[in-house]
Amino acid sequence: MDTLWINLKAALVGACPAWAQPVADVVLRIAPVLMVFPLLFALTTVVERKVLARIQNRPGPNRVGLPFTRLRLAGFGQFIADGIKSLTKEDIVPRAADRVVHFLAPIALLIPVILSFAVLPFGRGMVAVDLPDAGLLFFFAVGAGTELAVFMAGWASRNKYSLLGALRAVSQMISYEIPLVASTLPVVMLTGSLSLPAIVEAQGGTHLGFLHAWNVFTPWGAAGFLLFLVAACAEANRAPFDLPEAESELIAGYFTEYSGFKFALFFLGEYLGLFAVSGLGVTLFLGGWQAPFAFLDGLPSWIWFPMKLGVLILFFIWIRGTVPRLRADQLLGLGWKFLLPLCLLNLVVAGLWHHTAGWSPVLRWLLGAVLLAAPLWVYGRRFEKRYPLRTYRYAD
Repeated sequence: MDTLWINLKAALVGACPAWAQPVADVVLRIAPVLMVFPLLFALTTVVERKVLARIQNRPGPNRVGLPFTRLRLAGFGQFIADGIKSLTKEDIVPRAADRVVHFLAPIALLIPVILSFAVLPFGRGMVAVDLPDAGLLFFFAVGAGTELAVFMAGWASRNKYSLLGALRAVSQMISYEIPLVASTLPVVMLTGSLSLPAIVEAQGGTHLGFLHAWNVFTPWGAAGFLLFLVAACAEANRAPFDLPEAESELIAGYFTEYSGFKFALFFLGEYLGLFAVSGLGVTLFLGGWQAPFAFLDGLPSWIWFPMKLGVLILFFIWIRGTVPRLRADQLLGLGWKFLLPLCLLNLVVAGLWHHTAGWSPVLRWLLGAVLLAAPLWVYGRRFEKRYPLRTYRYAD
């Protein structure tokens, strides 16, 4: 069962003529990504609306089912109706817009996000492109192309609000891309590889004989994972860092002048980016396709990655429903003055963890926790003084 999909792909490729086998191999590597993750996007839109509705004490979508039938599917036909609406809605382009760039912007946003899935290992041996010396580097390199697409969308619209929203979005993405990359460096340091499958394999050891040695079970790994989550949330433009699309401030940000299927591509790209960065977090800190406990290793490796990915997606949905949006100055200050120094400090803790391998595990944990908790408390106090809790007073 563990090699089911690998054997199936090999059988399908082997059934093709010799001249077509290289092409079939490439197609069968790409097709699952192009089919599974857009479908996951469609389902996630409904799940998110339902979860947010429960948080806000309302029903959420529960009526739309399969067309031309009486099947309601608990509202999970909503994404079909949304897709039909996006495909049939009129595509309006401003008269003064740069039509070529306006058309290319959503495509330029979507392509780098899809490419980032190529190096994620979804199971043992299940990776589209294994780059032994540059897998993680490739992920961040192609992901950096989204900033260009966002600026293209804002500039080509010839709308001052769109351009302002694009500039704010680019500044946010660049600011949080640095902590995002820095939070992953301890994993690279202690694994000694940029290959994502190798990083997952390095987490295959055990603690106490039954708990797999995920990176998150170390002080530097726990701190790095928390820093990664905050930076990933901002990089994916998720609440409370969703300033690029804050309707109350900038209409709809850089895609104000987009409608119809072009808007749907931006929407799709944002969610695929969330899936990609969540998948990277699973790979680097949560053991990738490794089971949580050693006695579960008999189960297929490819069931663990989607389960962990689903948990992280639900976590981001929960954050969206519970945490209010930050101001722009708070957002940038958090990234440069708080996350980045802690990421650099975490590199020191990771180095100490490596050089104290002969020490007692309790002593190593205590040293790492103190080195991380003390500066965190100091930084937290500084932020509390600068941004005190608001006191609300109501008229009698």
